Amino acid sequence: MRLLDLFLVASVPVLKVLLICGLGSFLVLDHIDLLGESARKQLNNIVFFVFNPALVASNLAQTITLDNIILLWFMPLNIFLTFILGAFLGWILAKITRAPLHLKGLVVGACAAGNLGNLPLILIPAMCSEKGSPFGAPDSCHIYGMAYVSLSMAIGAIYLWSIVYNIIRVSSIKSTEVVNGNIANSDEETSQSLQEQLINNLDTEEGSILDHANESLLPCAKTNKKEKVWILEKIKKQICSFASKVNLKAIFAPSTTAAIVGFIIGLVPPVQKLMIGANAPLHVIEDSALLLGDAAIPIITLIVGANLLKGLRGTGVQLSVIIGIIVIRYLLLPVIGVFVVKGAVHLGFVHSDPLYQFVLLLQYALPPAMNIGTITQLFGAGQSECSVILLWTYSTASVSLTLWSTYFLWLVA
Repeated sequence: MRLLDLFLVASVPVLKVLLICGLGSFLVLDHIDLLGESARKQLNNIVFFVFNPALVASNLAQTITLDNIILLWFMPLNIFLTFILGAFLGWILAKITRAPLHLKGLVVGACAAGNLGNLPLILIPAMCSEKGSPFGAPDSCHIYGMAYVSLSMAIGAIYLWSIVYNIIRVSSIKSTEVVNGNIANSDEETSQSLQEQLINNLDTEEGSILDHANESLLPCAKTNKKEKVWILEKIKKQICSFASKVNLKAIFAPSTTAAIVGFIIGLVPPVQKLMIGANAPLHVIEDSALLLGDAAIPIITLIVGANLLKGLRGTGVQLSVIIGIIVIRYLLLPVIGVFVVKGAVHLGFVHSDPLYQFVLLLQYALPPAMNIGTITQLFGAGQSECSVILLWTYSTASVSLTLWSTYFLWLVA
């Protein structure tokens, strides 16, 4: 009976997501057209620049203090592991399925980046309000749960726009003929440099036979110094090239900036006393931010449902690729996540709060991030294929999230 209660607690939030997503898909139909392309674009901008930052900043400011900041140190590492492990498994999947060159970055990105913002923002509050929830009083559960989710969303945005963004960028560049020509030219230059090095080595060997042994060491030392300088210059150029291509503007998105603001408010006691609490002189600012943040959840869910409908109109993708992404995101990563999180708990890296442990586990079982579609549009590589992948992964997420959430609740209860 206890397991059945946990299943009900886990299934109700997922059903809420499905209902609102279904409404979003209905509103985007041609004969309704309330969430057309232009309307979704405007709503996305409002959510991106207003609602999400207000939600992140207000929730972090309420809960983050000097005392509990140390307890959350494992979350950035945990999210980083989900990206790295997912990217590695996605790379193996792309090799096995022989995905087209322009889709390899999309496959790796879909396996690496989970929806760390939208879905947890809906699931966690809904689970806190359900009867039989193992997370204690609904009010405190909601406050701390939203803080965990807000921090997760901010960190996820940094990793998404620094790791997945560059993976898809590199994949799209490699699929062009210009880069193939550059690669060929670089191969020719490399071969020429190797030939020159061989000639130099032969010259030094002949010189070493004719000259004294001590005198022959001098040109070798000079050659080694030149090689070291050449290697250091090459590394420096690679670092500068990577830094110039990283989208720093995307990394420091409004949600990330809002997270920094929330940390400052929470960690600086004078500012916290000024803004947080019913008796704070500027508490109206916090209340207004909370009011704006509450609007983010339903609007985001409607947009997700509207965007998924595009998958029905997208071009075909290899069935093996879709099945592989589903297996990685809903089977392999959650299993790995159980070992990682429980191991961290056993080693004392994660404190005993069941809600915190549940959020860490949930980060391994989420469908791909919706912003992957935005990244593919930026580089013009696999937009329609991305819609198909998102459609099928989110369709199967209704079953997967329910089952894994039930197991995670049982695991931490």
